Amino acid sequence: MYRSRKSPIIFQFFSWYIAYIIKKDFASYTYNRLQLKEDEAILLLSNHSGWWDGFLMFQLNKVVFKRQFHVLVTDEVYHKQWYLKYLGAFAAENRGKDVVDTLTYAGQLLDDPRNLLLIFPQGKLYTSYVNTISFEKGVMQLINASRKKFQIVFSATLTDYFDKRRPAARSYLDQWEAEEYVSLQLLKREFNKHYSQSIGQQSKAAS
Repeated sequence: MYRSRKSPIIFQFFSWYIAYIIKKDFASYTYNRLQLKEDEAILLLSNHSGWWDGFLMFQLNKVVFKRQFHVLVTDEVYHKQWYLKYLGAFAAENRGKDVVDTLTYAGQLLDDPRNLLLIFPQGKLYTSYVNTISFEKGVMQLINASRKKFQIVFSATLTDYFDKRRPAARSYLDQWEAEEYVSLQLLKREFNKHYSQSIGQQSKAAS
C-alpha cells in the first residue's frame, strides 16, 4: 500500500495554496452546513467529475468538518500528483491482497473520531452530465472493515458559470442516517437520491 506521508511544511504550503487557487479560479465556492457528531469520524462520499473535486473537499474539511483529512486514490493519481500524499492521500499498490489490505486500512481510519475519509465511489472521473453515480464494491468492503461507528456525509458538487466569467461551485451536503444493515445498493440509491435533489436545487438557482 502507498501510504500518506506527513510533512507539516508541505501540508501547510498546499493548504494555503489550495485556498488561494479556489478563490482565484472560482467566482465562488459555497456549501451548506450540517450538525455533526464530534465523537465520530466522517465518511465523505462525493461525486467525481473533475480535477478540482479533491481540492474542494480538502478545503471543505478545513473550514467545516475540521478533521484529519484522508482520501483513497488510484495508484496512478498517487504517483502523477505526488503532492497528494502529503495531504492525506493513500492508494493500493496493485490488485489482489494489497487492495483488500488498503480497504481494511481505510475502514480502520473510520474508527478514530478525529478522521475524515473522502471516497469517490465512482472510482474514477466521469463527466458531470451523468444522471446516476455508480458505486464500486470496494466502498462496502471498507465500511465492513470498520466498527461501523461513524457518520456518513453525501456531497454533490456542481459547477456552473451562470452570468460570470469564472465558474461558481457549490457542494450540496447531507448527513445520511444509515440503517443497521447497509448494502451497496441501498447506499447507492440514497446517494443518488441526494444527487438528483441537488441538481434540482442547482437548476432553481439558475432560473
